[in-house]
Formats: sequence, structure tokens, C-alpha cells
Amino acid sequence: MVAKKFVVDLNKPLVFQVGHLGEAYDEWVHQPIVSKEGPRFFQSDVLELFTRTAWWVIPIVWVPVASWFISSSVKLGIPSEHVPVLVAFGIFLWTLAEYLLHRFLFHIKTTSYWGNTLHYLLHGCHHKHPMDSLRLVFPPAAAAIIAFPIWNLVKLLCTPATAPAVFGGILLGYVMYDCTHYYLHHGQPKSDMPKSLKKYHLNHHYRLHSYGFGITSPLWDKVFGTVPSQSKGDSKRR
Repeated sequence: MVAKKFVVDLNKPLVFQVGHLGEAYDEWVHQPIVSKEGPRFFQSDVLELFTRTAWWVIPIVWVPVASWFISSSVKLGIPSEHVPVLVAFGIFLWTLAEYLLHRFLFHIKTTSYWGNTLHYLLHGCHHKHPMDSLRLVFPPAAAAIIAFPIWNLVKLLCTPATAPAVFGGILLGYVMYDCTHYYLHHGQPKSDMPKSLKKYHLNHHYRLHSYGFGITSPLWDKVFGTVPSQSKGDSKRR
């Protein structure tokens, strides 16, 4: 007897349904529903509230935190003229973290119930509903969970005085990333560079989700060989 395939009911809260898809989850989550109205995640109104974040919350929360870290390096004796270099280095490090997180964590393949459920909450929901404006940036609590191990790694690799400025730069890089990400989905760029970046990112969503992991820049896609090409797209469609 062949087991009946699980079918997600889009009219009901999704989070505790998607785990039942098993091995079919990866294919399901990469078939986007292009609608500005987001789905309901939870039956609970309280839980539902915590899944929605407006884009402007990100700079309001994280720019002051980044500024505090950067000022801490000055208080610890780093000359003020050295601070911009450390911050710029932190922003550069963020571009690498952005790529690695997107490629290896956000696009991890899952098949178990809880694996699918957690992946959907982390990133799968964005691929399924890419125009859901209130689930496009990371809620601050979720971002803090990811930031904590990054801060500990920075402390391990940098001196006590330079670590805060470098981490502050990483946080500023994150703010630029999340705001850029929102703009690439909902903005209407007029100049060539943002137009190209928008096309590059939407290609990741609608054509080749296994390529083009850079959001703010294709730099690391070029370094690691994950730049999408027309030939790859043609072979996928055949």
C-alpha cells in the first residue's frame, strides 16, 4: 500500500505542518508563492506577533548596539584614527559570514519533522513567500542568537581592545545586509548597480536557489564558484 503524500493546507497555520512533508519539503519550499500577503505561522496570536518584523526595526535596534561596541574600543585605548579601519574590516568579515550562513545554514537540506520545521522558520518561509515584507528581515531575538557565537569567535581571534570595533563593524555589515535584502525585494532601483543586484538576487529565488548566495555583493560567489550562469539555468529547465 502506497503511503498518501502529505499536502500542506495553506489556509491553516503552516509551521507545524511543513515537517510532515519529509523528503518532499525541499521541493515544496522552493516553489514560491508570489503574494504580498504572508501566511499565518501559528494558531497563537502571541507567537504569530513574534514572527513579524518591519525592516526599519533592524537599524533602530542594531546601529546603537554597533556604536556601543565601536566606542568600547576607543575607551580601551584604540587610537580614533585606527577605528575606521577595524570597522571596515568587520564589515568585510560580515560579507563572508553572510555568504557562509546563507549557503551552509539557511540552505541546509532537511527531511526530518523538526529539521523541516526549524528550517522553515529560519529561511524556508522566505523562499516559499519571498514577498512577505514582515518576514523578510531577521527578528532581533533570532539575530542575537546568531550574533552571540560570532562575538565569541571575534574575541578569540582579536585582541581585547580591537574585538569590539571589529564586531561593531560586523553588526553594521549585518544592518546593511538586511536593509539591502529588503530593498532588493520591495524597492524599485533606478540605477544600474542596484538593478543588477536585484536581478542577481531574484535569480536565486526564482531560477537557481543553489547559486547566488551573496546578497550585498556577488564577491564570495565568485571566490567559491557559486555564481549562476545562463548555461546552468538552461540545463535546469531541460
